[in-house]
Amino acid sequence: MIRELTHADFDAVIALGEIVHGSGYMDIAELTAIYYKGIKHGINANFVAIENDQLIGFRLTYAAGQWPQDQWCTVDKWGVAFEDVCYFKSNTIAESARGQGLGGQLLAASKTAVIAQGAKAGVSHLWQQSPNNAAVRYFTKAGGQLIAEHPQRWHQRYMGEEYMCVICDHDCHCVACEMLLVF
Repeated sequence: MIRELTHADFDAVIALGEIVHGSGYMDIAELTAIYYKGIKHGINANFVAIENDQLIGFRLTYAAGQWPQDQWCTVDKWGVAFEDVCYFKSNTIAESARGQGLGGQLLAASKTAVIAQGAKAGVSHLWQQSPNNAAVRYFTKAGGQLIAEHPQRWHQRYMGEEYMCVICDHDCHCVACEMLLVF
């Protein structure tokens, strides 16, 4: 079942994020800020996947106009004004639930919400080193177009010293594929 993220889900979201992405991936203060950046016009663009009363996936999304542009945003290549673009922050699926289409279902739920909020497109930085490059594959399948590749996007100097990548450990060199999905 796919449903909106609520405060009651926060501990499970943080725990799954640590398992999939690495220690220090997100804390309660960051998740709370992300949650509120995803609500616009009373519409929540953050979703979770639940199976047998267990959280098995989540999609965190910033509403258009409610997130900061950074050095990994190649806005001049988007063809859409920055203020009209939401940010698909994180799509995370438990290992036991992968390959069932949940990533696409969570993206579709967020896409419906951000369109209702007024967004014209969404951008994301997808983890190229995800298992079988699943992140880039599912976003491409949904219509996403590659804009740029950003090595070291999740390096500690940007994520914080406490972040430990599940692949690279303390010195992350994973590549972020900046991709745009126009609605």
